[in-house]
Amino acid sequence: MTIDTGQLELPADMVTGLWGDLDRQGYAVTPPLLDPAECAELVAAYDRPEPWRSRVDMARHRFGDGEYKYFDYPLPDPVTRLRTAFYPVLAPIANAWQECLRLPERFPGDLDGFLGRCHDAGQARATPLVLRYGAGGYNCLHQDIYGEHAFPLQLMVMLSPRADYDGGEFLLVEQIPRAQSRGTAIALVQGQGVIWPTRYRPGRGARGFYRIAVRHGVSTVRSGRRHTLGVIFHDAA
Repeated sequence: MTIDTGQLELPADMVTGLWGDLDRQGYAVTPPLLDPAECAELVAAYDRPEPWRSRVDMARHRFGDGEYKYFDYPLPDPVTRLRTAFYPVLAPIANAWQECLRLPERFPGDLDGFLGRCHDAGQARATPLVLRYGAGGYNCLHQDIYGEHAFPLQLMVMLSPRADYDGGEFLLVEQIPRAQSRGTAIALVQGQGVIWPTRYRPGRGARGFYRIAVRHGVSTVRSGRRHTLGVIFHDAA
């Protein structure tokens, strides 16, 4: 059995596993989503003038050490496939989390419906991006919020094979109310993805649900060069 999401089909057992991992541990690691050729093409595109709308030098803004480029519309086919496929899979858990946390916004079942909401609010710039880190590069803990509307989950796909770099683990830090922060380091193979909360997720306590704030970043790359694809479902103002 598969869940047909347009150009990409996600097996139902994979979807069930992702939902379970997100609820239990706050993140989910996927099987490989892009093949090596697709990964290599996205990395090669980084040095071309298109299809980018902007480049950010992380050190200049004190975000870390590295750089990234935002895609412009139309997005490359692999990025569109991932964004279109995963949004309807993640929308039910996003809405369940909103209900648990007593937050009013509910998300449409399809990506076009949600992007229409973003665009009506003036958030019309594409947000998927490719990030590049060299030796010594890192990304400070942060959240990717670009306007009034923000989808509660996002996806990152590793584009570089492990032979290309050392270090550079993906970092998640959760702040539980009245407790110390908890950190998790995640290493991925080429093509594999990780899904995590954009801002917060629900935790269950004796008095019901509470809000766990989540930030993400990248540990220092010790050698080589590391590229990743970030798939954010809301657009930017």
